[in-house]
Amino acid sequence: MSPTPLQSARSQCPYCGVGCGLELRPPAPKGEVAGEEDDETPSGPGQGATRTPDSDDLPWTSRGDRLHPSSLGQVCVKGATVGETLAPNRLSQPLYRASREEPFAPIGWEQAFALLVERIQAELATRGPGALAMYGSGQFLTEDYYLAQKLFKGALGSNNFDANSRLCMSSAVAGYARSLGSDGPPCCYDDLDLADTVLLIGTNTAECHPVLFQRLLKRKRKQKTTPRLIVVDPRATATSDAADLHLAIRPGTDLALLHGIAHLLLAQGNLDRAFIAKATEGFDAFAELVRAWTPERVSRLCGIGEADLRTAATACGASNTLLSLWSMGVNQSVEGTATVGGIINLHLLTGQIGKPGAGPFSLTGQPNAMGGREAGGLAQLLPGYRTVADAEHRAELERHWGFAPGSIAPEPGLAVWQQIEAMERGELGLWWVAATNPLVSMPSLDRVRAAALNCPLVVLSEAYAGTETAAVAHLLLPAAQWSEKQGVMTNSERRVTLCTAFREPPGEARADWAVFAELGRRLGFAEAFNYGSSAEVYAEFAAITAGRLCDHSGLSHALLAKHGPQQWPFPTGTAPGDGQARLYTDARFPTSTGRAHLVADAPLGLAEPPCDAYPLVLTVGRYLGHWHTMTRTAHVARIAKAHPEALLEVHPGDAQRHGLVDGAVARIRSRRGAVTAKVQITERIRPGTVFLPMHWGGSQANACEANRLMHELGCPLSKQPELKAAAVCLEPAGA
Repeated sequence: MSPTPLQSARSQCPYCGVGCGLELRPPAPKGEVAGEEDDETPSGPGQGATRTPDSDDLPWTSRGDRLHPSSLGQVCVKGATVGETLAPNRLSQPLYRASREEPFAPIGWEQAFALLVERIQAELATRGPGALAMYGSGQFLTEDYYLAQKLFKGALGSNNFDANSRLCMSSAVAGYARSLGSDGPPCCYDDLDLADTVLLIGTNTAECHPVLFQRLLKRKRKQKTTPRLIVVDPRATATSDAADLHLAIRPGTDLALLHGIAHLLLAQGNLDRAFIAKATEGFDAFAELVRAWTPERVSRLCGIGEADLRTAATACGASNTLLSLWSMGVNQSVEGTATVGGIINLHLLTGQIGKPGAGPFSLTGQPNAMGGREAGGLAQLLPGYRTVADAEHRAELERHWGFAPGSIAPEPGLAVWQQIEAMERGELGLWWVAATNPLVSMPSLDRVRAAALNCPLVVLSEAYAGTETAAVAHLLLPAAQWSEKQGVMTNSERRVTLCTAFREPPGEARADWAVFAELGRRLGFAEAFNYGSSAEVYAEFAAITAGRLCDHSGLSHALLAKHGPQQWPFPTGTAPGDGQARLYTDARFPTSTGRAHLVADAPLGLAEPPCDAYPLVLTVGRYLGHWHTMTRTAHVARIAKAHPEALLEVHPGDAQRHGLVDGAVARIRSRRGAVTAKVQITERIRPGTVFLPMHWGGSQANACEANRLMHELGCPLSKQPELKAAAVCLEPAGA
């Protein structure tokens, strides 16, 4: 659908998984200033949308959409300034170079498609579909995600599609499925207004999901004692500043902490035994496991006071409505899936699931990571919360897509780190990266870079010029981003929003779904990829979700345009506004027995614990203003001013031991490499732990590639790397 230029529009913010609604306004005539700041805007002063009157390319402005039910007019600094990122630094034409020693040169789309078709057909004829791989992104619209699955997994027979949700939410996906029988957060944002106790574990919600945190804070300021906030984080953050109890545990001890709380719930008798008997299985084995995780043992291992542990357990057990929120600090771990299971266990033990104000609530990282999971956007998945390992699931998709039986391979494809390893071995002939920047976001970056350089054709579909991943690419395809194509996104509370195309894409940029459809037609699948609009793509996707937990079958672009965002499940015949806010309200779960599983996993700790040579644990995270690898936010002046460089947070005792002073430059070394950063000495981080933001890549001023230091070891179930902890040592940069 072509955009209608210079008309106001409503959309979903393209940053985090909160999925705030935005109102976007076209540039005003030169000399005008638009958009006074909204008093309700969180995250401090200076968040309102303003225009630069003397600019030759006036930006769109944005503000919170008061009609969007997920955010009710709230917006953070990233959403408030997103209009400033739409035009600058854009790729506008396909570029190609035969070797990386050559400069990129413009080519047309005809030549670009010819290159892709030739490479794909050659690999299929020689090495087979396993030599083809794509790495996508939660920046995709659902239509982009869906056609990538149809192209790779259906038409080409390669399950080697993975996405940056692997680095973000795959442990939540695996944890929900393992404990409850299916992926899918069971809660909604209204539960923030109803919970009397909120456990925030592995999430700096104030900076990473600020609109949701402001919702909690407003309620707490008004009601004083409710909700009670328990924050689990080795750092003191803006989130822990508001906590009633801050548990500054050692990195890697989250699961032990959860077992310690469960031990006390059993000892105190704070259990919903009727719910356990009716709706769960595995209680006896779990009770036997946690019996050994005594308060003395847990407090010693976690590095917290036993009294604080008991306080946390009492609050969880006595709560009428317990809500747990978690994000990367839980998921990015070698025991990420197990820790998600540990969180869910607390809710199953106390019956705190499927009712208002309660439940285990994963806060998604990317704006459409949820939509990607629904569309099958990980190497083991198929659309509609199906899996490639299930023969009936494969057959359903083959029938729906019109492909011959057996077209979809029965084995899970390569997760993204497995794609890196395959390139190291010379087994991939095509690595296609779309809407993400893995040469900053992946762990062990030197190894990733070397692997990509070993691939004969690296393709990058990207909206912005000059990313770190472009440095290893052969073919650059200019992508229309969310503002320039129409499609849907699903946020963390399962709410589907139609994102309209409200501006023209620059130059020759095309929507990802349209590129995948055109390539499918040129590869000989004309009928399967014959779409006239993204609305047709979504209609096909929605139809195949009928009867699944993530049922979109009653939704369409037309309904969403007329009635606004809707929550799934939304089966055919559902009235607008009647989508299901919460899952499992009947205490029945999509498992073979209808019961949820209490999972019993022994804590393992960090994959790379500190030692004499590397005595500190480095953890990484985000700053409020920046987004992931800064392809957008680096070009927003006030964000760059607020966060001009990466700062290394070091406890005073650790700084003294390593000869560091505040404001000096330190060298941080791991087993994989070294980076430098300015030191910020602070007591807001526990001794033995240091912190770096992950945003800065090698192309940025004050470059600090934090992920060069991180290892690639990951959760054996979710394949999610442990991006939150690596053993490091420090020294003055001049040493």
